[in-house]
Amino acid sequence: MELELPRTSLPLSNNALVVLARRYLKKDELGQVIETPEDMFRRVAKAIAKPDKKYDKDVDLKAIEERFYGMMTSFKFMPNSPTLMNAGRVLGQLSACFVLPIDDSIESIFEAVKHTAMIHKSGGGTGFSFSRIRPEGDIVKTTHGVASGPISFMTIFDVATETIKQGGTRRGANMGILRVDHPDIEKFISCKTQTDRLNNFNISVALTERFMTAVHNGESYPLINPRTGLEVKRLPADQVFSEIVQSAWASGEPGIIFIDRINKANPTPQLGEIESTNPCGEQPLLPYESCNLGSINLGKFVSKDGTIDFDELKSVVWDAVHFLDNVIDANRFPLKEIERMTRRTRKIGLGVMGFADMLISMKIPYNSQEAIEVAQKIMKFIDEESKKASAELAKKRGNFPAYEGSIYDTPQSPYMRNSTTTTIAPTGTISIIAGASSGIEPLFAISYIRRVLDGSELIEAHPLFVKELRERGLYSQKLMEKIASTGSIQELDEIPDEIKKIYVTSMDVTPEDHIAIQAAFQEYTDNAVSKTINFPEDATIDDVKKAYILAWQKGLKGLTIYRYGSRPVQVLNLKEKKKKGQKTPELTEVTNGKIAPRPRPRRTRGITERVRTGCGNLYVTINWDDDDFCEVFAQMGKAGGCAACQIEAETRLISLALRSGISPKAIIKQLSGIRCPSPSWDEGKQILSCPDGVAKVLAEAADIEIEKKEPDVMNCPDCGSTLDFEEGCALCRSCGYSKCS
Repeated sequence: MELELPRTSLPLSNNALVVLARRYLKKDELGQVIETPEDMFRRVAKAIAKPDKKYDKDVDLKAIEERFYGMMTSFKFMPNSPTLMNAGRVLGQLSACFVLPIDDSIESIFEAVKHTAMIHKSGGGTGFSFSRIRPEGDIVKTTHGVASGPISFMTIFDVATETIKQGGTRRGANMGILRVDHPDIEKFISCKTQTDRLNNFNISVALTERFMTAVHNGESYPLINPRTGLEVKRLPADQVFSEIVQSAWASGEPGIIFIDRINKANPTPQLGEIESTNPCGEQPLLPYESCNLGSINLGKFVSKDGTIDFDELKSVVWDAVHFLDNVIDANRFPLKEIERMTRRTRKIGLGVMGFADMLISMKIPYNSQEAIEVAQKIMKFIDEESKKASAELAKKRGNFPAYEGSIYDTPQSPYMRNSTTTTIAPTGTISIIAGASSGIEPLFAISYIRRVLDGSELIEAHPLFVKELRERGLYSQKLMEKIASTGSIQELDEIPDEIKKIYVTSMDVTPEDHIAIQAAFQEYTDNAVSKTINFPEDATIDDVKKAYILAWQKGLKGLTIYRYGSRPVQVLNLKEKKKKGQKTPELTEVTNGKIAPRPRPRRTRGITERVRTGCGNLYVTINWDDDDFCEVFAQMGKAGGCAACQIEAETRLISLALRSGISPKAIIKQLSGIRCPSPSWDEGKQILSCPDGVAKVLAEAADIEIEKKEPDVMNCPDCGSTLDFEEGCALCRSCGYSKCS
């Protein structure tokens, strides 16, 4: 069904309207949008204002609603996606992130699987620490068997996530964390490079201060069996650290979190230790905690003279804290345990987006000392004002219930409504809606190609850049097309140096400058900071290692890196076993010198295999003649129209290629790994799409082994556009798809 964009009087881009229509606005039973953007913001504002009545019977709810509505429709503040989607609707689940505990028992593990399914169904993401699970090969007294280890159980969570699909608006996302002193740490480090069954997981290693000190001093460190608490082995710390770096250089994972540093900042240590974070790593949470996030659009607070409007920023910070505290009361939590824990600590996470826009408006280069100072100044102000706003709310509504024994329990600070107030989270789709740059990232590209609904492509560019070029008389469509091919302007002679200095992209900024900005924001953020540290394709393993060390030295709570080109080209190692006596098929030459396929014989022999795909049962027939494989047919059980035509066209071309002498190995390489929005499982194998299913049947018939690799994540599985890697995640700017949500 063709997506019809909603009408609106708000200054929303076509891109924002596509994202809203696909993922946020109400739809009827036929999938038609029945809500305008104004309706959505009004629905959210009204639902989030209602809890005020609980604390003040005489409050003017309409006035509160108008403040919240104005804050969102001016695009100065946006709550996290579940709040926009679900506030004022039947589901009513408003939180983005959760952490669930996993103890060392089958009962606890499968209870967590059940709870994960419930959370994903409601639109949330989940984080886990698998560090309490005994290592692979350890004893199981109750069965006299041996343990399979934490990684095997991660696969169960991954399959459950793949199945849920989160109602089609948000996909399941998980964070899997293992302590660096767990005996299975080396298997964990490489687990995503060896299997394709953890594609719904981001993984991070929890690094301890003891481990980092051992790395620094060239010492060994102990591995501890979590079942016994006893040391089982020692490893050279630098060896394990190098394995982490090598894997991150090759694939972007695992990330790292500094777990002791996170617990040093734990606001409620009396409730226990923090073991895990949400899927993007910026929100450390206790077991069963959730967090409600929102972001201030910094680009909206620069005056015409290039200065920051702190008065207006203060006003929005106070309203945003009020809004997020109300979200906790308005929320319909997926589990009673989560409701109890969330209301006990009342964590909120106010963050930012549009930092790059702010710097551009102020004519400040992202990779400069001045930018670091702006980051420190702006986040210090937001953090301090959010604490003041929370304290003021506490005077009227009471402190968070776990206040006693918390870090705030001092005579100097008798009031605090929320145990944390600041988090810098990924802004993904909400930054598209707001027309803002993502989080605290530099621009991903100055100009890029966007694929639109009808399949055509449009060139989009940063509006301030276009404005500046027009003012200087430099704008042309040809120039924009040239910029869109790379995204950067640094090598273009047509662009003046003073413009190049201001309009830098993520790939123009050194890893050291990326880390400096992250550290500046982390200094004044309660929780953590979601950001991607970008590396060029030719970056060395040692470059990544230096960045990890620098992150530790600069006081970061975690780090995510992405080396350009490390994920999109996943080489499939294919091994073809040619049958004894098999001969190479002969080709027919035509008069123009080009190769034509050999003719199909009257009689062939073959097999037909059923493959379960996300679209239904696919029946694949593979035939061969006396020379080799010669044709492929496929039919979807209930397909008709375009689906049937596409399958027929695909298999005709495969057949043509086979009879032209193209090896099955080459065909399998092209088809394998193609992913559609509805992957499925069949006989223990993941079928990513109909073409992927055909490839697997052909590979089995040809006795060709396909080494399983993580699928290509550079292209959006929903619309096929290029994915941006930023804020610790992958985001499609054409349709709003996010790998982490």
